[in-house]
Amino acid sequence: MNAAHAPEELIDSPYAFRRLIATLLLMTLGAAGMYVISVALPQVQSDFGISRSDASMPYTLLMVGFGVGGLWMGRLSDRYGVQVALIVGAAGTLAGFVWASLAQGIWSFALAHGLMLGFLGAGSTFAPLVADTSLWWNRRRGIAVAVCTSGNYLAGAIWPPVAQFGLTAVGWRQTYLMIGIVCGAGMLLLALAMRRRPPLPVAASHARMPTRQSDRPFGLRVGTAQALLCAAAIGCCLAMAMPQVHIVAYCSDLGFGPARGAEMLSLMLACGIVSRLGSGLICDRIGGVRTLLLGSFLQGVALLMFIPFNGLVSLYIISAMFGLFQGGIVPAYAIIVREYFPPLEAGRRVGAVMLASLAAMALGGWVSGAIFDLTGSYRLALINGVFWNAVNLSIAVWIYLRVRVQESAQAGSTPSIIRQNFPQRS
Repeated sequence: MNAAHAPEELIDSPYAFRRLIATLLLMTLGAAGMYVISVALPQVQSDFGISRSDASMPYTLLMVGFGVGGLWMGRLSDRYGVQVALIVGAAGTLAGFVWASLAQGIWSFALAHGLMLGFLGAGSTFAPLVADTSLWWNRRRGIAVAVCTSGNYLAGAIWPPVAQFGLTAVGWRQTYLMIGIVCGAGMLLLALAMRRRPPLPVAASHARMPTRQSDRPFGLRVGTAQALLCAAAIGCCLAMAMPQVHIVAYCSDLGFGPARGAEMLSLMLACGIVSRLGSGLICDRIGGVRTLLLGSFLQGVALLMFIPFNGLVSLYIISAMFGLFQGGIVPAYAIIVREYFPPLEAGRRVGAVMLASLAAMALGGWVSGAIFDLTGSYRLALINGVFWNAVNLSIAVWIYLRVRVQESAQAGSTPSIIRQNFPQRS
């Protein structure tokens, strides 16, 4: 199973392109669970006779499992190759959907999502595949990684309408069973095409490439800068969770029906694909910090628009805007790590930021449901999202000013007001 490393000439080759297509499909299949549960949430709540916050627990556990599983699966992939992680993930995805379809209570249902669909399934198809893809490309690495990470949003564009059709036709249990068979079998077949391991010489040479201020990111100690990025990730993803997790239930409460909500979720995440690809191009031009600042500001604008506008047409428009604005935020963190942190530590530091962001998505989904249970409305949940987005934006602005200090100091022209408020030593 531990295949030999491929020759260097396969970098940027047609084989690398075919592998990228397989990676995109694997991402799409492995992420199915997190979007199916969003569509099934109203039926699951009714079937089990539970509160909205309890019905949000499967999503919460799935996202926690996703984050923790990404770290564990990444280590497994580093040691034995990405194919081994994907085979484990395929088995976990099939078992998770089947387990969930047979669950007789919310805790059994939630554990199926957290352990199988999150820790094993989604965990095997994000961090390991992003790392693997980055090693197969040199000249077009940025767009290749963008295509790879877009599989997560492609899943969001495909699975909500598929799940809604199944829920209407045969119910949520049969829908879970059928999607599990398709995803599990598909991941296993695609994993067979991922046997080759990336060329070590190229991977090692790029690991030694210098980065800007890698000894003191943003003029801070590395650990402090890492904690700051994790705090920013928590803020943006607590804000991001409410529309992504609850848009279907929100539309049902407004009287538009779950089918319209599923369409909005699909539209939101389809626009996220455009955003994710576009952010890769933007990062190449203005850098990760500025891309994060831009994305955070625009996500806040979209969240604010959800509060006064709740008509059917306006919700479609705002959902599309939200997808276009927020899709590039999370990938920007990986670019920031690559630009400012020690290159040999990039993998674990990106993993830590992703874990923080996924944990925040998990908590944000539950908190929004809890606020709904307390107030009977999503209005305060949206206001809560705006608050956390402001936290993220504040951190992004502060990091940007720190970066400006460094850039100005290197050019010998640090403005006095910035120099006074953001000294070089911390």
